[in-house]
Amino acid sequence: MIPKRLAPFIVALLVSGAMSFLVSGIATANAVGVGPGFGGTWMSAWALAWAVAFPSLVIFRPIVEKLVKRLVAEV
Repeated sequence: MIPKRLAPFIVALLVSGAMSFLVSGIATANAVGVGPGFGGTWMSAWALAWAVAFPSLVIFRPIVEKLVKRLVAEV
């Protein structure tokens, strides 16, 4: 079992993986079209995108959470 203290990193890993997968697929299809070699090109783009997305999410998530706390009113 994974320790609870690592939960924010697991969330960041899964969210960044899913989002970068979808966005890189759409961007790759838009850039080169869906045809022969699309899958390999997409996976290459996804690997690069995920390598950027995961550390970005780890860095920016706490900043965004603090900003949201300031913007959202307590009810």
